[in-house]
Amino acid sequence: MNRIDLAGRVAVVTGGARGIGLAIAERAADSGAALALWDMDAGKLAETQARLEAKGARVSTHALDLTKDAAVEAAVAATLEAHGGIDILVNNAGITGGNAPTWELPVAEWRRVVEVNLIAPFLVCRAVVPAMLKRGYGRIVNIASVAGKEGNPNASHYSASKAGLIGLTKSLGKELATKGVLVNAIAPAAAKTDLFAQMTEAQIAYMLSKIPMGRFVETGEIAAMACWLASEECSFATGAVFDVTGGRAVY
Repeated sequence: MNRIDLAGRVAVVTGGARGIGLAIAERAADSGAALALWDMDAGKLAETQARLEAKGARVSTHALDLTKDAAVEAAVAATLEAHGGIDILVNNAGITGGNAPTWELPVAEWRRVVEVNLIAPFLVCRAVVPAMLKRGYGRIVNIASVAGKEGNPNASHYSASKAGLIGLTKSLGKELATKGVLVNAIAPAAAKTDLFAQMTEAQIAYMLSKIPMGRFVETGEIAAMACWLASEECSFATGAVFDVTGGRAVY
């Protein structure tokens, strides 16, 4: 495994207690970053913190609902107090919201998916960017999805939320392009994580059938891309979407 240089950097990873977020946190720690993990699951956060600290990582944890702006502001303040700054933000937390045709999806479920997958990253960016601007440096990585580019059937809420996250990435990237803060998105194909429990077997089979490589992406493969985008080596890419889809993406 190549070592990406994140030495001396402080990385906030939302949804960092498990799945893709945990893989990104582990790779960032291996690359020298200190970590602030933001997640709703306090118990899982404690387990993840112990796991990472056993490997020598410096880790703080913050249990919160990312859809609440006051909670996000408080987490930023706590992270700054614990680490002295924020250099990297990975907006990873997300939900799928189950599967059904658009006209059969409950309104409350549609709204909840958009709240978690799109409004929460907006709130986090809104709260974190000023701290990055003060340092004149930052890297923001938004974990979107190929569904945001293509639209998966029976997942209109998830697809729309991830398309919105891609749009947010492009707008924010342009706004910050001359300020030392770069903003990019990753659009992976499906990875086998806890989110699979929210999907039907038919939906999982559909997603696998769309991937030319014939397998799901490994969380470590997404983590490698995320950590490179979070590094100083990524210096001229902003507002971009990086596909990790095993050949599925066509644009």
